Amino acid sequence: MTETTTGGTARAPEFRLASDVIATLREDLLTDAFAYRPLPLEQTPGRFTRLLPKAIRPYAPWRRYAAVGVLAFVAVLYATQMNAGYLGDVGQLIMGLVAAAPILMTLVRPVGAWWASVAMTVVLMAFGGGDYWPWPPAAFFAHIAVMVLVTLRTGPRVAAWMWALTLALGSAISLVFNGQWGSNLPEMAVTSAFALVIAGSVQIRRAAKAEVTAQQEVTAVERDKRTLLEERTTIARELHDVVAHHMSVVAIQAEAAPYRVKNPPPELEAAFATIRENAVAALTELRRVLGVVRSADYEAPDAPQPTLASLDGLLANVRETGLSVEKTVTGAVRELPQGVELSAYRIIQEALSNTLRHAPGAAAGVEVSYVLGGLGIRVVNEAPTGDVRPSPGAGHGITGMRERVAMLEGEMTAAETESGGYEVAVFIPVRGRTEPEAREAAV
Repeated sequence: MTETTTGGTARAPEFRLASDVIATLREDLLTDAFAYRPLPLEQTPGRFTRLLPKAIRPYAPWRRYAAVGVLAFVAVLYATQMNAGYLGDVGQLIMGLVAAAPILMTLVRPVGAWWASVAMTVVLMAFGGGDYWPWPPAAFFAHIAVMVLVTLRTGPRVAAWMWALTLALGSAISLVFNGQWGSNLPEMAVTSAFALVIAGSVQIRRAAKAEVTAQQEVTAVERDKRTLLEERTTIARELHDVVAHHMSVVAIQAEAAPYRVKNPPPELEAAFATIRENAVAALTELRRVLGVVRSADYEAPDAPQPTLASLDGLLANVRETGLSVEKTVTGAVRELPQGVELSAYRIIQEALSNTLRHAPGAAAGVEVSYVLGGLGIRVVNEAPTGDVRPSPGAGHGITGMRERVAMLEGEMTAAETESGGYEVAVFIPVRGRTEPEAREAAV
């Protein structure tokens, strides 16, 4: 059976197989062969790291580089034993450096180092092969070392390509010279095969260990998420059992209280009605928050969220509790993003609640400033007056306001004033039109 391409040309399975093989070879040994890929430092302490002297332990992450350097030095020593006395000591040293260069190259360009090792083999064979053909001792050692190091950094498939092409190179050289000087190709085939099998096994084990570690990290994250969800569910249940129960009791008692008094004054009825409305509103907000806390997939109901347009109602509600508060609005009032509107409302609400708790009897002022770059909020209250004792707090209100401001990349200051009061100043940036939109408008 053959496969027909779009142009109508039949492609035999053998042709497709050969194309796949060539594509694999190109991907493994040709594409970006000389790309810069430095060997990463060893981040985890090794088995023998604690046995090293304290003066050397800080350099333990460089142990892989040191091991490669030792292999390169051994290659230089092998080169000095080459049967090429006519080169002299300097020539043999140069040959040693030529043999060591591909080994050192594996530290930064692993695949390219193998091609450099092939070139090194040809050079050493030409200048000092002697009785060892086509790999002199230095080239024999260096070439195997390079293949092992590259395998440890790439994988078994690249190792198979290197081994096959090495045998092809040795066979081609032996055929060209008709085996005139003999050949150590069988020794290279066997020795490199054993070395690459071991290196490939180490690399596979290392990759499997890394995959298991990554999977364990993912499992740990999922476990933390599940634990967090369980904790949030527990918190939501406790809040519902405690807070919701008492708020319901408050609402019911506030509704029934006027009926227990004969001819209650209108002011008393209005006060109890306000208490009931606040309790019901608090229950609604509590249920919405508990839904978010209880489940990560919770979808909040489509109830309208408070905005700065609702600020007058908030201030009226606060004034009914006895707090004297004045509002000042500066700048051109405009519609802001929903998140900014909601956060601004909540910040003012929390600041006024703090005034009621911590500064009883004090007057407060709310200033909302619409400026070009965003929204400014300032809530300031005077020092507490009268004999009413301030309510102690845990500081969660200020923390919540700071978190809202930080979420919107704004700035906030909260500190006591010189007169003994307290001031909360917030600026929330509001991004205007994007640059492309501005350019279109300019055009």
